[in-house]
Amino acid sequence: AGDVRFDRHSRLLYSTDASMYQAEPIGVVIPRTVEDVHAVVEVAKQNSVALLSRGGGTSLTGQTVNRALVVDYSAHLNALLEVNEAELWARVQPGLVQDELNALVRPRGLLFGPDTSTSNRATLGGMMGNNSGGSHSIAYGLTVEHVIEMTALLADGTKVIFGEVTLEQFAAKCGVPGIEGQIYREVAAIRDAYEGEIRARYPKHWRRVAGYNLNELLADRPLNMARLLVGSEGTLVSILEAKVRLVRRPKRTALDVIHYRDMQEALESSQAILETGPYAVELTDKMILDLARGNIEQAQRAAFIQGDPAAILIVEYAGETEAEVRSKVEALEARRQRERFGYAAHVTHDVAEQQSIWKLRKSGLGLLLGMKGDQKPIAFVEDTCVEPRHLAEFVPRFREILAKHDTVGAYYGHCSVGCLHIRPVIDLKSRRGLDQVRAIAGEITDLVLEFNGTISSEHGDGRARSPFLERLYGPRLMEAFRRLKRAFDPENRMNPDNIVASPAITEHLRYGEAYTTWQPPTLLDFSGQGGFAAAVEMCNGVGVCRKTLEGTMCPSYMVTRDEEHSTRGRANALRAVLSGRVPATELTGKRLYETMDLCLECKGCKAECPSNVDMAKLKYEFLYHYYQANGLPLRNRLFGSIARLNRLGALAPRLFNALSARAPSRWLLEKVAGIDRRRPLPALAGETFTAWFARRPVPAHAPRGDVVLFHDTFATYNVPEIARAAVELLEAGGYRVQLVDRKCCGRPMISKGLLDEARTHAAWNVERLAPWAERGTAIVGLEPSCLLTLRDESVDLLRTDAARLVARQSFLLEEFLVRERAAGLELAWTGAGKRALLHGHCHQKAMVGTAPTVAALAWAGWEVTEVDSGCCGMAGSFGFEREHYDLSVAVGERRLAPAVKAAAADTVIVAPGMSCRQQIEHLTGRRAQHPAEVLRDSLAR
Repeated sequence: AGDVRFDRHSRLLYSTDASMYQAEPIGVVIPRTVEDVHAVVEVAKQNSVALLSRGGGTSLTGQTVNRALVVDYSAHLNALLEVNEAELWARVQPGLVQDELNALVRPRGLLFGPDTSTSNRATLGGMMGNNSGGSHSIAYGLTVEHVIEMTALLADGTKVIFGEVTLEQFAAKCGVPGIEGQIYREVAAIRDAYEGEIRARYPKHWRRVAGYNLNELLADRPLNMARLLVGSEGTLVSILEAKVRLVRRPKRTALDVIHYRDMQEALESSQAILETGPYAVELTDKMILDLARGNIEQAQRAAFIQGDPAAILIVEYAGETEAEVRSKVEALEARRQRERFGYAAHVTHDVAEQQSIWKLRKSGLGLLLGMKGDQKPIAFVEDTCVEPRHLAEFVPRFREILAKHDTVGAYYGHCSVGCLHIRPVIDLKSRRGLDQVRAIAGEITDLVLEFNGTISSEHGDGRARSPFLERLYGPRLMEAFRRLKRAFDPENRMNPDNIVASPAITEHLRYGEAYTTWQPPTLLDFSGQGGFAAAVEMCNGVGVCRKTLEGTMCPSYMVTRDEEHSTRGRANALRAVLSGRVPATELTGKRLYETMDLCLECKGCKAECPSNVDMAKLKYEFLYHYYQANGLPLRNRLFGSIARLNRLGALAPRLFNALSARAPSRWLLEKVAGIDRRRPLPALAGETFTAWFARRPVPAHAPRGDVVLFHDTFATYNVPEIARAAVELLEAGGYRVQLVDRKCCGRPMISKGLLDEARTHAAWNVERLAPWAERGTAIVGLEPSCLLTLRDESVDLLRTDAARLVARQSFLLEEFLVRERAAGLELAWTGAGKRALLHGHCHQKAMVGTAPTVAALAWAGWEVTEVDSGCCGMAGSFGFEREHYDLSVAVGERRLAPAVKAAAADTVIVAPGMSCRQQIEHLTGRRAQHPAEVLRDSLAR
């Protein structure tokens, strides 16, 4: 059976989506089977309770939040049931994510055509609910054109299959007893009564989803009731499964990214571009590009940008051959040169680079909502659409309305079809901001009418645009909408208040002029985010943390598929406390602890969340307060003191290793400290690194000067061979390696909420490292989580110039080598032709990237394949803890372990992180090496 959650905490997690709205549900049900859905609908009927079907919760206009019983299909009802390659269709459950569907049918050369910018977490059910479009709608149209058949439950629990029917079949359906027959009879009556209004009032541009699809009743094709239901936003039926159309995937694509100094020039040139037959034409403005440069992950993707454009157009071409695609790009470039539009262009045929550019484009929404401060680009008039030929006239008029109300907008979207997602920058926490929303929404609706366009072209109506549907369609068609709603849902229990009978646009807002937060005192520095509450509010609900196929964020969600264990879920839980929706005492309560517990502190969100939500940092601060109030467990003290324990164990390493490996010891540790007996403990080396360093022969010459090696706890006591390799490598390069009397970096303490102790350690280390940093000496580290603590948490703990100076002078070994090579470092290598499979450490990927590691290994001659393995699942002590062991293994088994097991025997597995190497060996039996070892062994002797 599925999960049933009626506690306040769970309800608040589902009270928001990616919109500006908040509505606390009655309860949440997460069905495991179709039978569970039947049971939920029956219970709701018996108790006269409203129902809301929910997928990824990425809606922008509030249609996935309501005072209703929320049914979350995404966790379990997400299967691909059947594929018919010959007839190009698939049967899917509503919780299946679009990218997951495309990954499953990709080996057959197929795809589902509509592609939203949220394709890595948007479900097919949600796409049918909104009638989604996306970047390639110029080629594939809207979702409605890809739905063949729909199996659904009506509000009374009746199961109905809606699909194409002939006139004779339609007449027969009208005679069926019960609610199904009533629906068909009423649909026929609506068609007959409102045909004239439908033809007169529906926007002529095909790119429209506002209201119900009554135009489908007049189509020059057999009636398909499934097409009528697409875009109904859960207000008519609950979808159980659907038969959807697939298309052939283009064999070749290319991008031509045209740069403009003026957005108006981009809009005016889009018509000429459309005449060349593109596969997509997407606009991104300067506001988004500037925000991308400030985002760790997106800055790398934006590196191709030339100069400082006011806007770019991403023009894509598709074809069956490389020659065909090249000829299209060349034709565009010839026309661009001839007609002189755009000051630069970046052409790429490389598949990986094209994917990177598309990810940059798709990040626009999250980047905008991650703007610091209360002024945010808000979605409420962001889905307008006019004929593409009118864009160059429409957008300046739109801009004039914004200027009239003393604001500006962010611009991105689909020039190919006349749909630009223009988001006014507004402070929803102020009365002035709410007045701006009301005024701008009305005036933009009138502007759209003037151009015979639509206010909703792919994002749906929801709470933001339903109030303006009567202005768009007139009172007669609104009555037709109400009649259709009553036919399917006579008791108004299916996602009420959307499309028909909606409240005012500024009702049920997440924020508002009465919204306040309290600021708990923090040990870490949150001033850069505007305070602890503002750091939490950086999460805007777009839900990138719900992706499952790539990247690191969010490992716990990838395994559990539970909203509570996503970055968004944790942020919502924290915000509920800070905003007073639950008592302030809950900040140190058990329920919030349960939500924060499965955060692996991987920092994936710090880089991959478009808004740069740093949930690891928020968790550190939370744990500090939680343990201050509730006491510190023994296990936290043990793991936080790992450096001290290793130092004691190093006095008799053989005895320590023998005891820690014995079954009785493991049993005792599990019972007393909760350390899982299935996880091997790291052994201590016979000789510590510092002992070796003290007795080694020191080179007589060091022409490249000093380097401070920040020798971490593991390299000192557990794997000194790595630190020895680093010393030999650096000395071979002509450096004099120096050690300082450092303490543990503090990472084990930080991760366990021991921030006071971590601050003491940080102060000690900075005091000893700062003199070297002042002389310009590099501080080089081997363990990413330790070295990067100097660059991140130490600064937040100390808030001093000395800490910031040490951070600037701290480098991972591979970073340092690549930098020094650019400055003239020469080394002779023997690694040519050897193959390596690289798994990067999570903190490394979040803060530095793996490019330096790849570059250093490539310099040594290695052929490097980097596996998109995400988090390994160990997360320091997390994978040792009894209650976390199974999740830890499940995370590692998703992508990392299969990639390692599939690697050839002569491929060297490379992993900079100690935890990662432990997990790899535990799950695969293969030993992974640190880059220092691989590089040292590749030196020409």
